[in-house]
Amino acid sequence: MTEVLARITTEPIDPVAVNAAVAGPANGATVLFSGVVRNLDNGQLVTGLEYRFHPDAARFLRDCCEGVAQQFGLSVAAVHRVGTLRVGDLALVTAVAAPHRSDAFTVSTLLVDRIKVCVPIWKHQSFADGSVEWVGAPASNLEARAQ
Repeated sequence: MTEVLARITTEPIDPVAVNAAVAGPANGATVLFSGVVRNLDNGQLVTGLEYRFHPDAARFLRDCCEGVAQQFGLSVAAVHRVGTLRVGDLALVTAVAAPHRSDAFTVSTLLVDRIKVCVPIWKHQSFADGSVEWVGAPASNLEARAQ
């Protein structure tokens, strides 16, 4: 039986809970991915970061996780944090459990890639030089989102 956890939160993510959501006696491997806010991006010092999201982002995340779970018959979990985060905070934690490690690694990578493409969450970064950057946001309406 496959398990699916998909959640968007403003609270810090507990990777142990994400891992536990996919645990089971049939699984010989679990791959846990932790996406961490880093202090450098493209050579620029990051001083602040905010994740903003579409009102339906949770549904998109659930659809993404359920699609991967159904396609591969594996248990998957994903929790994405939104709001203001600091360097070192966990932004995304995923877990994939499988009978064998190769499947868990392959599907883990695919899951993270799909989340980045399919879930409408945008990163607004501030840099030490005073500049800002949107990452992942559609080109249109950036001025409206910046307000």
